[in-house]
Amino acid sequence: MYFFIIAAICIVIATITAGFVLRYKKGVGKVSTKKALGWNLLSFVPIMAAALIVMIPDMAGAASGAGTGAGGNGIGFIAAALSTGLATIGSGYAVGAVASSALGAVSEDPSLLGKTLIFVGLAEGIAIYGLITSIMILSAL
Repeated sequence: MYFFIIAAICIVIATITAGFVLRYKKGVGKVSTKKALGWNLLSFVPIMAAALIVMIPDMAGAASGAGTGAGGNGIGFIAAALSTGLATIGSGYAVGAVASSALGAVSEDPSLLGKTLIFVGLAEGIAIYGLITSIMILSAL
């Protein structure tokens, strides 16, 4: 279990070091920087996925208070955290795309401000749906 944490820390340190080396090395273009980032992601994401798969039973047992008679709540806590976290990531992505487009549209025609605010509000609503879902999950535990 600790192997995954040590491997992830090593990959993060290697990524930071590679970033500094590529930044200050002369004659290095964007292609090699993108290639280095791609290799780092190809190694980091599977390590983190394997760590999560190995650690989920332990996290579920710790969150459920194993031995206290509260059994089965750990997966509910993980589900609540995932619903809020993934909804927030999706909302951030949507707001980033919508807001940049809205800013361009408003700069060309200021009368479009009201319409663009509606779209930005709809994108922000995704995070609220995730929060409500996690509140419902936590109230059912």
